[in-house]
Amino acid sequence: MFCQALRRFCQKLLRRCTLEQPMAETARSLTTPEVVALGVNYTVDISVYILLGEVARNKAGPSIVICFLVASLTSVLAGLSYAEISTRVPHSGSSYHYSFVTIGELGAFITGWALIFINVAYVNIVIRTWIFIFDSFFGNQIFQMLYDSISQNVSRAFVEILVFFVVFLVLFFMELLSRNIRYIPLVIKVSTLVKILVLSFVIISGFIKGDLHNWRLTEEDYKMAGLNGSSTLGPLGSGGFVPFGLEGIFHGASTCIYAFWGFTNIITRVEEAQNPQHSIPVGIVITLFICFFLYFGVSAALTLMVPYYQLQLGNTLPEAFLHIGWVPAYYVVAFGFLCIVFEDIFDFMFLIQYVMAHPAMAQEGFLFPVLARILTYTYTPMMATVTFGIVAAITSFFFGLTDLLELMSLGTLIVFSLMTFGILIVRYQPEMQSGGNETVVQEENGPTAERLTPRGLLFPGSSSPTPLSGRVVCVCSSLLILLIILLCLGLAQWPVLLSGDPVWITVVVVLLVLITGLTGVIWRQPQRPSASHFKVPALPLIPLLSIFMNVYLMMQMMARTWARFGVWMLIGFGIYFGFWIQRRLVINPT
Repeated sequence: MFCQALRRFCQKLLRRCTLEQPMAETARSLTTPEVVALGVNYTVDISVYILLGEVARNKAGPSIVICFLVASLTSVLAGLSYAEISTRVPHSGSSYHYSFVTIGELGAFITGWALIFINVAYVNIVIRTWIFIFDSFFGNQIFQMLYDSISQNVSRAFVEILVFFVVFLVLFFMELLSRNIRYIPLVIKVSTLVKILVLSFVIISGFIKGDLHNWRLTEEDYKMAGLNGSSTLGPLGSGGFVPFGLEGIFHGASTCIYAFWGFTNIITRVEEAQNPQHSIPVGIVITLFICFFLYFGVSAALTLMVPYYQLQLGNTLPEAFLHIGWVPAYYVVAFGFLCIVFEDIFDFMFLIQYVMAHPAMAQEGFLFPVLARILTYTYTPMMATVTFGIVAAITSFFFGLTDLLELMSLGTLIVFSLMTFGILIVRYQPEMQSGGNETVVQEENGPTAERLTPRGLLFPGSSSPTPLSGRVVCVCSSLLILLIILLCLGLAQWPVLLSGDPVWITVVVVLLVLITGLTGVIWRQPQRPSASHFKVPALPLIPLLSIFMNVYLMMQMMARTWARFGVWMLIGFGIYFGFWIQRRLVINPT
């Protein structure tokens, strides 16, 4: 009896939804170039404004260009999974919806909860960046005067939160007004053009005024700058192009991964694309390549113009032009990025709608129903948006910009891994019956002749997926994830491996052998026939490589980042198991 109850409970957690065809066909007006423009607009956001100073100054130095290369390759591997899912599920949505379709309810909740945190942190960073840029126009004097006049009676932290709330309310009401603007597509195109022009100007300026010596700094340069030993700037590294070593490159790449997160928002426009089977996959891949070259060029130009240890967090790119003596360029770049921040605020409210209300996590029963309340005329998730603003203000008490960047990157890597895992699973599963019933039902009611044998693992008797082969892939894939995590933990001790320690080397070799064997078992299982125009090539190697890179970059995160994200996930699981599961078992115990 206990085993049957446990089995039913697990089936509820792994329940996958089936998205029906939309009742009314929406106007399909987006061409492939327009999809690419949207992807670049979503991806090239304020992350380039914040990430450059943080990663180059404290983690990678001039080798930040390699960090962006590693991060872009990781994103491309994940983007292949997004491209295939978009062709399999012809619906606009978010990573949350596609996780619900591929890996089930529990995975969808983890994805959605991570997305909520990413958006909360994003609001915090956008508002802080807006404050940085706006104040920089007036010589960083406005908010200092506010602090001096108010903080005599209240704490400085309260003043910062007050400023945060004021800016949030201003930008929020601006977003509500923008819902009545008829030319939003034109605004997006203009915004994309402004972004590319500003970044192109930075790239060209960097290669004109840059100095290659800034890529070959030595300890003598630090001493000449008065930074020898007791600098308040922290460790400066050993000099050269890679001052923080290989560890710094991977640590920087793990933070830079968020810079490419915006491409996932292309899937929110699937129903608007003229030919989604072609436009969405092509748009994802082209977007990632364009954004990589932009990030690569800007980071190279910035580190050529300014020694990496002199970069300032929060106002990095405009300050670089003050360093080289181009004062007018400082205001041009600052104004351009101020426009980018305004446009990012508009995009933010649109993205919340797909995470919380289309269909909302609250409407699915995963969150409190009050969050699903929607304004009648604007279709803006008002309660969700206000809640986001309050939570974002609270997080500003506890997290700095660096902490938020790492937390967002960790959430991004987790979502990437879940989406890739979903492709690894769904390609080997038999077709679902109408109504969304899982293949478990077929197995329980069907013949019991199909049995698992050692020979059947490598030589299955069917050319199409069966419930047994699908279960074999699920078990093997889950074991592979565990082995990949252990392997990445071992590879994180690479100095010990290079020293020739026989214990660590033996452990890594055994893990590689087990991973190879399980990969071979999955490779031999039959795949689901599909008429999709795009498929992830070299299955299961590409998804497993993607998961490996995601996990390895996650291992580069600081322990405090894991602890904070763990607390957020514990809160989510408390809501999920304490609120939704309890209601589900009471209302529908079967």
